[in-house]
Amino acid sequence: MINRFDFSISATDGAARRGTLKTAHGDIRTPAFMPVGTAATVKGMTPEAVRETGADILLGNTYHLMLRPGSERVKKLGGLHKFMNWERPILTDSGGFQVMSLNELRKIDENGVIFKSHIDGKRFELTPERSMQIQNDLDATITMAFDECTPYPATEEVAASSMRRSMRWAERSRYAYERRDGYGLFGIVQGSTFEELRLESVSALTDICFDGYAIGGLAVGEGQEEMFRTLEFTTPALPTDKPRYLMGVGKPDDLVGGVMRGIDMFDCVLPTRSGRNAQVFTRFGTVNIRNARHAEDQRPLDERCGCPACRHYSRGYLHHLFKAKEMLGSMLLTWHNLHYYQEIMAAMREAIENGRLADFALDFYAAQEQGDIEPA
Repeated sequence: MINRFDFSISATDGAARRGTLKTAHGDIRTPAFMPVGTAATVKGMTPEAVRETGADILLGNTYHLMLRPGSERVKKLGGLHKFMNWERPILTDSGGFQVMSLNELRKIDENGVIFKSHIDGKRFELTPERSMQIQNDLDATITMAFDECTPYPATEEVAASSMRRSMRWAERSRYAYERRDGYGLFGIVQGSTFEELRLESVSALTDICFDGYAIGGLAVGEGQEEMFRTLEFTTPALPTDKPRYLMGVGKPDDLVGGVMRGIDMFDCVLPTRSGRNAQVFTRFGTVNIRNARHAEDQRPLDERCGCPACRHYSRGYLHHLFKAKEMLGSMLLTWHNLHYYQEIMAAMREAIENGRLADFALDFYAAQEQGDIEPA
């Protein structure tokens, strides 16, 4: 039986879409949030726990896995799905962002990037062809084209040069990519916040023809208002029959705003990183469980939440775990945050199906503005 890589839309509400992406490793319900498993693990979570939150797909990272343990070793051990005990879809970032953000000592030219490992200083070269090979070794369900993440702020001249190099690399990525049934390759739109450059990038990528389209180079310091403005002229130019992925985003209100502007997929380290640092995302805003006011609070984080942290533990206990520097605190808050993110996505899927996304957004923002309630 052939497993097709196929995206279908079952409902729309304004620019928002409710869809299903069928892959060789199972279906992805969209809009979707992908927890980040950079080094073949979602920090503080077992794969079974991640699945319990409602996640359909995880994100892995080419740069980190090529450095340690090496894609060849992962391949020998059965591929990334078997290696990390996650049978469902996995998307792998191409490594371009990490090369730019983690390495001061690097050389970029038309061929690719030469850099030193941030782990041991060893010299590596990453090209579009090498990125495709690594992601194939990993057995990524969704492979990302190799690109250069344009820094922000950037002049229009710098952004144009960077974007056009990424488009040339995208064509090389497409040529080097090994097509398989049920697997897909996404191109990445660049161009900073300049409308003409973004539209030029979209045109170049659609001419190459990808299985999905990501919007990169945002959430890099431009702020939410500028990010949304860029989405408003970029997303409508993308093919309507392919999934749209906003990379590295974001906070809960970023997700809602992104979906309302036609985005289907998201990823971000924020829910896991925040959980490790005592920050909790809830329907009534952000809570820092280290604050002294939680020390004797017997309430759960959110009485309407079904995650283990909320079902079984008080704020007072969670506060104690962080004060005592016990790892259980980070684990429980990470679980809560991922659960909450998946609840938001599920609620938006339902709202789109019922034509009520605008009402959902109004209720969501009103609750966020109300904020957490002080203990009695």
